[in-house]
Amino acid sequence: MLVVMLGVITVQAQIVTTPYSKMGYGMLNDNVSSIQRSMGGVGYAMRGGRIVNVMNPASYAHVDSLTFLWDVGIDLSNLWSKENGNKGYNFSGGLDYLTAQFKIAKRLGGSFGLVPYSQVGYTYGGEIEGGADSRSGSGGFNQLYFGLGYEPLKNLSLGFNFAYLFGTTANTTQIFSVSTSYFERTMKIRDWNAQFGVQYSLPIAKGRDLLTVGLTYQPKKSFHGETWGTSFDSQDSKVDTIGYTKMGGKFEQPTSIGAGLSYVFNHKLTIEADYTYQKWSGAKYQPISGFESETMQFDDRWKAALGMQFTPNKRGSYVGAMSFRAGVFYNHDYMNYNGNNVRDYGVSVGVGLPTPAPNKTTVNLGVEWRHRETSPVHLITENYLNITLGVNFNEMWFWKSRIR
Repeated sequence: MLVVMLGVITVQAQIVTTPYSKMGYGMLNDNVSSIQRSMGGVGYAMRGGRIVNVMNPASYAHVDSLTFLWDVGIDLSNLWSKENGNKGYNFSGGLDYLTAQFKIAKRLGGSFGLVPYSQVGYTYGGEIEGGADSRSGSGGFNQLYFGLGYEPLKNLSLGFNFAYLFGTTANTTQIFSVSTSYFERTMKIRDWNAQFGVQYSLPIAKGRDLLTVGLTYQPKKSFHGETWGTSFDSQDSKVDTIGYTKMGGKFEQPTSIGAGLSYVFNHKLTIEADYTYQKWSGAKYQPISGFESETMQFDDRWKAALGMQFTPNKRGSYVGAMSFRAGVFYNHDYMNYNGNNVRDYGVSVGVGLPTPAPNKTTVNLGVEWRHRETSPVHLITENYLNITLGVNFNEMWFWKSRIR
């Protein structure tokens, strides 16, 4: 498994296809697993011994002391788009994330893995006066993280994630006319990132129910890396580098706050509501003149999500041990195109399929429908049907076999 993870660090599949990803740092991710995707993307107040919850590192303190968890996620996406009466279709997919969780000591758990921070992916073009143009983008930024979760007091857990943030994005424009012109904006980040979390749980109804509140905080910081533009015209056969700059102090990540509240009924039904707020309007971003609009702006991002999971009887029949999930979300994104904010909302359902005993591995399948468009003017309308597959390997690494 470690060999697979090292390979993923250098070869991560592209799993996003949308022209909206051309702006800023691309489409942002929220560190959700396949289980959480099926629940609308909730997780700030989620805790349990058999789930790797990167959304809130405080949850690592509650990992089962006898197991080592691996969670691998794959995403497949069908996109139907519409712009000015023109319809489009695209399919994409690939590896989404790879995470692990383990017990270190009593009340102390750890996690590590590779999760996406943001992604860029699109291809489109058409006719222009005197010729044609083609626009494309690719790449993304990833986080190789390590985190700890500790329970200093009963029912109270604290945690943090520390990550190495890396990756490269490229946005390219080609114009075919009397001559061929080529313009490309490249951004490369090599940086660190940090996130802090807390969870507090309150047993209710003599311990049969559990109320949990979770909070996370990610500080505002300047990105470190470099960015530049490249231009080429076939008439002079000269490649020029434009606007090369170090990113420190000119490109920023905003403060991010997450809050969640979950309620577990009789160890069977879990309901959670989450809210995320990121102050992107106060984050610096310096466009390159001639490549991006000098009036480019970011909006504050906020997201609301509601999800549930029902497991009839973990120790009963096979159907009783299955977990059934559903969720909804609404996302007011950070991207703004000429005064039009990008927004998306969706619904999701899923099921957790346990493998036969004594193996505790679970296969998690999910289906998500997502609608994305700008407001108040609808520039491009997109509808997605995403299929998620996650395999949660539960290895009994610390179990001592009895000698008979």
